[in-house]
Amino acid sequence: MAVSVIKEGDWVLIYFNDRKSYVVRVEKGREFHTTKGLIVLEDLIGAEYGSRHETNVGEEFYVTRPTIVDMLSALKRFTQVIYPKDIAYIILSSGIGPGSRVVEAGTGTGYLTSILAYYVRPSGRVYTYEAREDFYRKAVENFERIGLLPYITVRRRDVREGIKEDDVDAVFLDMPDPWNVVGHAFGALRHGGVITVFVPTVNQVSRSIEALRKTGFRRLEAVEVLQRSYKTVPRELRPENVGIWHTGYIVRGQKL
Repeated sequence: MAVSVIKEGDWVLIYFNDRKSYVVRVEKGREFHTTKGLIVLEDLIGAEYGSRHETNVGEEFYVTRPTIVDMLSALKRFTQVIYPKDIAYIILSSGIGPGSRVVEAGTGTGYLTSILAYYVRPSGRVYTYEAREDFYRKAVENFERIGLLPYITVRRRDVREGIKEDDVDAVFLDMPDPWNVVGHAFGALRHGGVITVFVPTVNQVSRSIEALRKTGFRRLEAVEVLQRSYKTVPRELRPENVGIWHTGYIVRGQKL
């Protein structure tokens, strides 16, 4: 079994316990301060993934590879983001994968954009539209921060004015009035391509479905995904007191 070691520039997960962990980039000359002490990141270079270390005050931690969800915690959030429970269904039902070409609007923090880019890489591409200049600039910084910018084209443009791409595999709309973009999406999609709309209210669901049907989309569906977590303590297994219930509705259609 080959040994995998940490290199300068790698993103790692620093794990103290189930309630305390951090995602950080390993760089020479950088120190990382935590509530459990200081970590000299340069000292991690050359260490094996999964190895155990100590802070300057003797607190133990493990260092391992972060998942894509862990990586997203490194993004600087400035807008509400779509939850992983919803994104998982969105990606699965859209049929995208490595090599897919995807259009998304609006970019916002870039949370959904990043996950889409992660799944279409290395040969696919995400084209994301953002109307606001400040969100556009911050999103580009986020993509650079987690190393996904090579798979993303960020357009400083209001998607309501039109979609530049054509023959794309999927279109994702996370915006207050997706019905104003449905026509553009139909023109941009290849036959068999899927449009997915994410909205928070049933009124928006109704207007979206009406627009999708009128435009010619078929196989329409509206879904709400709920998530219930359980306390993972032996002999105390029960639902957690707080859960992730309603976050939004997923409306989907296909161009046949």
